[in-house]
Amino acid sequence: MKPESITSGAEWLSASAIADAVSSREMSALDATNVALMRIAADDGKLNSFTDVVAERARATARRIDATITNGGKVGPLAGVPFAVKNLFDIAGLPTRAGSKINRDRRPSKRDATLIERLEAAGAVLVGALNMGEYAYDFTGENIHDGSSRNPHDLTRMTGGSSGGSGGAVGGGLVPLALGSDTNGSIRVPSSFCGIFGLKPTYGRLSRARSFPFVASFDHLGPFARTTRDLALAYDAMQGPDAEDAACVDRPVEPVTSSLAQGVGDLRVAVAGGYFKKNLFPEAQEAMARVAKALSVTREVEIPEAARARAAAYVISTCEGASLHLDRLRTRPNDFDPAVRDRLLAGAMIPAPFVDRAQKFRRWYHAQVLELFKTFDVILAPATPCIAPKLGQATFTLDGIELPVRPNIGIHTQPISFIGLPVVAVPIPLDPMPIGVQVIAAPWREDVALRVAYSLEQAGVARAPRPAGF
Repeated sequence: MKPESITSGAEWLSASAIADAVSSREMSALDATNVALMRIAADDGKLNSFTDVVAERARATARRIDATITNGGKVGPLAGVPFAVKNLFDIAGLPTRAGSKINRDRRPSKRDATLIERLEAAGAVLVGALNMGEYAYDFTGENIHDGSSRNPHDLTRMTGGSSGGSGGAVGGGLVPLALGSDTNGSIRVPSSFCGIFGLKPTYGRLSRARSFPFVASFDHLGPFARTTRDLALAYDAMQGPDAEDAACVDRPVEPVTSSLAQGVGDLRVAVAGGYFKKNLFPEAQEAMARVAKALSVTREVEIPEAARARAAAYVISTCEGASLHLDRLRTRPNDFDPAVRDRLLAGAMIPAPFVDRAQKFRRWYHAQVLELFKTFDVILAPATPCIAPKLGQATFTLDGIELPVRPNIGIHTQPISFIGLPVVAVPIPLDPMPIGVQVIAAPWREDVALRVAYSLEQAGVARAPRPAGF
C-alpha cells in the first residue's frame, strides 16, 4: 500500500488498517507518520485541534519501528499508527499546559504519561498534543488562550469539550487515534458532537499517571477512534495496573478486542427513562430510537435520583477543582479564562457540610445504580441533548426553557461519570450533524459496552461519518 493511496482514502481513518499495512510491509511506519504530519499541516489550520506537533520525535519513533520489522523483530498491534493526546498528558520535552496560560510557565516534562508509554510500546507513534478547555473545566471546546477547536462537520460549530482537540482531530481524520480525559463528560461530549467513538472506562481501569488532574475522584482517561475495533485495540494496549496512580486498580488485564464479534443476543439491554428522556432535542430522540430499534430493546429503566446526582457532581467537581487551583487563583487570577475562574471561585466557597452531603448521596446513588445491573447488562442513554451548538452560542431552549449552553451540554453524562461506570459513546450519523448515544455497562465490563457498540456499527446504525472536505 503506497502512502499516497491512503492520504485521502478510507484506510487512513482506520488504525487497524494502518497497523496491518505496516506489519505486512505494504507501507512503512515512516510513511504513515509523514501522512499524518502532512494532514495536520494541511487541515489543522481549519480545525485548530493541535497545540504542539512533535514531528522530529514522531519520525524517529517510526524509523525504529521500521528497523525492527526489517530485522525480523516483533511489533505491536498498533504498529505505525499515529496518535495524539490532549495537552494535559505529560509529553517529554513539553510543558503540560492543560489548556491554560499559567501552565505554560512549567518546566518541560521529563517523562511521558503512562498511557503514552503503553501506546508506543504497542507500536503507535505520538505526533502531538491537542487543544482542550482550560484545566478541563469545559463542555464546549472553546479556549480563550489557544482559540476554539472547530467541528469538522461544520466549522462554525463546537467540538464539545473539554477534549475538543481530540474529537476534532479524529473526526477530521488528522489522526486515527487520540486520547482525552473525562471527568463529567469530556470524552463522550466531543464524541457525540464530532461523530466518532469514545470510551470512558471504569474509574480506576486506566492509569492517569503523569497527567494533569481536574477532579481526582472523577477523572478518567480514555481513547477516541473512528471504529469500535480501533477503540478496543487502543484500550487493550493501555490496560494494566500502575503503582504511580493510586486509583488504578490492580486487576488482571482483560483484552476485549477478540470478543467484539460475540454478538449481543445474550445481553439484557434497557433504555434509560425518566430524567434521561427529558431535555432532548428531536435529533437526540431520533438517535435513541434508532439504537433501541436496532437492538430490539423494549424495556425501560429509571435511574433513581439522576437529577440529584448531577447536582451532587457539580458540588464535588467545583469544590475539588477549586482546592487544586487555590494557589493559582490567589496569585494569578487574571490569567484564567474568566468563566473557568469564576466557577472555581464559587467552588472554593461551598460550605463543607454541602460537600459532605453530596459525597454521602454519591455512595447511596452508586449502590442504587449497581442494583440495576443485576437485572440489565447495558443501559442506553443520550450522550448530549442536541447536535453541536454554534461556536459562541450562549443559550438554547429545552422544553420551552432557555438554558445556558455551557453547563447543560453534559446534562446526561454527569450522572454516569459521577459513579465511574464504563461507557462507550457511539456516533449516529444524522443530517445535518451526527450525535452520540451512551452505551453504559456495569463496572469493569468495558467488554460488554464495546460488544454493543460493535454490533451497532456492524448493523450500520452507528458509524463515524467522514466530513466533507477532510
